[in-house]
Amino acid sequence: MPYIQIEVIRSYPLETKQLLAKRIGKVYSTIMQADVKRITVTIRELGEGSIWRCGTDDPYPAAIMMCDIRTGRDKNTREKLSKHLIQICNEILELETNQLNIEYTQHSGDEMYHQWMGHLSDDWSPGEQ
Repeated sequence: MPYIQIEVIRSYPLETKQLLAKRIGKVYSTIMQADVKRITVTIRELGEGSIWRCGTDDPYPAAIMMCDIRTGRDKNTREKLSKHLIQICNEILELETNQLNIEYTQHSGDEMYHQWMGHLSDDWSPGEQ
């Protein structure tokens, strides 16, 4: 953990997706004080017409990011991360303003096993990296 999934309605070149994953990993590691080796990014290209945001008028094309993270960060830290993630995605994926929403699911550390660590994760603690 963290496991960051973004679902989009377009396809992107491999280089674009790799750059996105690198930038997401770097900003997450810095803001959330986590070892970058813990971070997994998934880019799901669902195709045109696959994601819609509802409103008072007709639904419009959208994107969604789901972040499974270890519990412990305050809401201000998660909000700061959200703003950075949206800026990165809007820049690299050329998303429109207000197209991307981010949702967090928080877990205890022992809900994630990393093969490279050889054990379940510890809970997050400030200053970790």
